[in-house]
Order: sequence, then structure tokens, then C-alpha cells
Amino acid sequence: MENKVAVVTAAGQGIGKACALELHARGYNLVLFSRSGAAEALAGELGGIGLSGSVTEAEDLEKLFDLAVTTYGHVDCWINNTGHAPNTGVFPRSSAYDPKLELNLLSLTDGDWLTAMDMIFLNVVRATRLIAPLMAEQGGGAIVNITSFGQKEPSYGFPTGSCMRMALAGYTKLFADSFAGQNVRMNNVLPGFIENFEYTDDMLSHVPIGRPGTLVELAKTVAFLLSDDAGFITGQSVLVDGGMNRGV
Repeated sequence: MENKVAVVTAAGQGIGKACALELHARGYNLVLFSRSGAAEALAGELGGIGLSGSVTEAEDLEKLFDLAVTTYGHVDCWINNTGHAPNTGVFPRSSAYDPKLELNLLSLTDGDWLTAMDMIFLNVVRATRLIAPLMAEQGGGAIVNITSFGQKEPSYGFPTGSCMRMALAGYTKLFADSFAGQNVRMNNVLPGFIENFEYTDDMLSHVPIGRPGTLVELAKTVAFLLSDDAGFITGQSVLVDGGMNRGV
């Protein structure tokens, strides 16, 4: 396991950092990326390498890919992790499921939609163009996209983000069709309410387990999907939401 190389974006804090720590504990060599420089600092602590940049900039993703390949010669795992698109909806403080919530979809501008597409969908497409051919040539690899429960249940709070996450779900299925035969897998992880966000009791009342998920729980799910133990899993969207989603 110590020879496996993993790239993690938005790794300076929150979910990305938790994933980096979990993979480090499992012996991965790490290449960490974030806007702030925090990923570079974390990489130094964990014996990996880091780079500052934005997932919405194609040139920065190319630099990240080149850094990983130049340093280690191969990349086995890639985690596409970003935050939410800007909140263009009306998000009530009391609950994400307020029945009185109203949203004028027609008021969202082209810029609102394009920002979300760039941040949530196109960054994965661009990264995949870089990494998938290398993984296929190597004989395999695994990609995990950190997305959101909003992929399954569109949110008035994050309307543009919800729609783009649905696009990502479709892309993941098509990727699986194209690359499963070459042992390159892609899956999505859909967090619900996780501890690094502030929630009201009313919001948590929608979670059957009755609490937010922990960053460690989420990171271990990601690590499993990247591992050989998940070798027969691809094209899937895995909810980590404490039972909140009611779809069957």
C-alpha cells in the first residue's frame, strides 16, 4: 500500500483534509491541492507534496497532474473535492426543507449556472481527461468525486449546485461504461450533514441517526471506494447521510 499515490483536491481543510489524513494512515503517498496554501502545509506534515491553485483553472489542474507524475511516476487514486457553488437560492435558517421556501429559478443568471458548472462538473471532466488515460495505461486506478446529497434531492438552497451534481452523476455512469474494462473506476460520495458545518436541531431532525456524520466516517467511505476491496464497484453514487434520503 505504501507505493500507492493519491491526489486530493481542496485538501487544506474539512472533507479534503480528512481524506488526506485517512489515506496517509493507510500508507498512501499524497499529492495535495488547495487554493489557500493549506494543502501545501498539510502535505509537508504528512511527507507528501502540495500545490496551490484552483480546480476551476484548467492550467492549475494540469500543473497538479504533472507534479504528481513527475514526483511519483504514477497516480493510483484521485479525489475530486470542491465546496458548494455560491448560494443562489433562498436558504432558511430554520430548515433546509421549509415548505414555505420559494425560489424564482428564472432570476438565476447565466453566470450563476456557469459558475456552478465550472466548479462542480467541468473540474471533474478536466481532471478525468488528464488522469484516466494514465490510469488505463497503468492497468487500473480509482477516482472518487465528493459531491452532495443534493444530487439525489434538488435543494432550493443550492439550485445550481444540485443540477450540476446530477450532471456529474450521469457523467460518472458514462465514465464507468467507458473505462471499467480497463480497471479504472469512478464513484461519487454524497455527504449529508457532516460535522464541519453548523446545523439546527430542526435540520438534524430529518436525519434518522439523529446526528451529523463525522469527517472520519466520510473519509473512511472514500478510502474504501479507492481500495482494491471495492474493485467491483464503479459508476455508483454512495450516500453518506445517516438515512436522510428517502428515495428507493
